Amino acid sequence: MLLLTGATGNIGRELTRILDANDLDFRALVRDPARAATLPARTETRLGDLDDPASLDRAMTGVTGLFLLVPGIGLDHTRNLLHAATRAGVQRIVMISSAHVLVEPLPAMGSWHHERENLVRASGIPCTILRPGGYMSNALEWVPALRAGDPILDPAGPGRFAPIDPADIAAVAARCLTEPGHTGAAYHLTGPESLTVGEQVAILARILVRDIKIREAATPEEAVAARFPNGAPPPLAAAIVAGFALMRADTVGARTDTVTELLGRPPRTFAEWCAAHRAAFES
Repeated sequence: MLLLTGATGNIGRELTRILDANDLDFRALVRDPARAATLPARTETRLGDLDDPASLDRAMTGVTGLFLLVPGIGLDHTRNLLHAATRAGVQRIVMISSAHVLVEPLPAMGSWHHERENLVRASGIPCTILRPGGYMSNALEWVPALRAGDPILDPAGPGRFAPIDPADIAAVAARCLTEPGHTGAAYHLTGPESLTVGEQVAILARILVRDIKIREAATPEEAVAARFPNGAPPPLAAAIVAGFALMRADTVGARTDTVTELLGRPPRTFAEWCAAHRAAFES
């Protein structure tokens, strides 16, 4: 039995589809059962809270593999999951980290993920760490601006990065959860193209057959405010501001062939992802 955290998110939802298609038994840890209603019918759900160790113990019963995706910036949720996994005798962990851990000097965003990686390794449970860069699904944050006819804010200017489809991350995670040979590995995952935000917007405009306005954010803080209209915790906001500065400075954009090497096929392009999610932008 596999236990998935983050099963209703962009990566986790794709992972449930892959496991379901391969007739594998899996369980989703959820706080809100309503959000799990659209998961595959074979999904076994367990209500739990990452702040409630007893609920995690119940969810871990009979689990041999854990997909570990923890949002936010703290370490307590990761610790709670690892303690429950140890008590349950979990034999394998696949963890979603971040490519930010590869940046030197280590930025705040990278530091949080680096500390989580260390906790996972220190648990003694065999693990595989996935380090994706920016997600293609982050483009869905542009939907409110598109609906309002407002320009897309570009926080990175000339900066480039190689966004990856969450479905490709999920496919790699499924391999690592179900196949031997990945213990101790840390995989840097990217999409196939290093793009500026402006180039991404141009691709989306072509797919939607419409003009899309874009303007550079006046300040990184403006871009954070657009991403979190209700505000972000100060440490997270500061980390995102620093991240935008790093993105702007990187005019090459790291890209790897890891997805192709692991899956035997190329990762999806941003144009392909936009075409597959066209309805989300047009609704």
